[in-house]
Amino acid sequence: MLIEQLQTLNSGQETQDQARARRLRGALTQMSLRNENLLYANTRGISQNNRSSGFRPGYLNRANGELALSRFSDGSPAPIHVLDGLPETWIAARDKDGRVTAVSPEVVSGFIRDGLFYTRDEAIKAAAH
Repeated sequence: MLIEQLQTLNSGQETQDQARARRLRGALTQMSLRNENLLYANTRGISQNNRSSGFRPGYLNRANGELALSRFSDGSPAPIHVLDGLPETWIAARDKDGRVTAVSPEVVSGFIRDGLFYTRDEAIKAAAH
C-alpha cells in the first residue's frame, strides 16, 4: 500500500528522473536507499528485479569517477545496496556503533554490469533489451 501511494504521489507530481535529481542534491543515506527502493519497486531499478540481467548493486563517485560494488562491512559482496562496505574516503558519517549513516553527496547508487555504471533509470532501460 505504501509503495503504491508513493508511486502515485510521485507520478502525479514529478517524473522518476526529476525525483532522482532531487535526491542527488543530498547525501546518500540508508533512508534514501529505502526511499529509492520504494520509488522503483516493481521495476528493474531494484536489485531483485535486475540481477538476472547481470546487474550488481553498486555506486558511482561522481567527483572522481570511481565505481564500487555494494559490499557488507566485512568486504563480502552484498546482494542489495548497503553503505557499510564503501571506501572510507566516501563516508560522511557513522553512528555510535561505527555503521555508515551517510556518504558524500557525490556518491550515487545504481548498478554495475560489465564494468559500467548504470543509474536506476538506465538499468531499467538496459534490462528491457
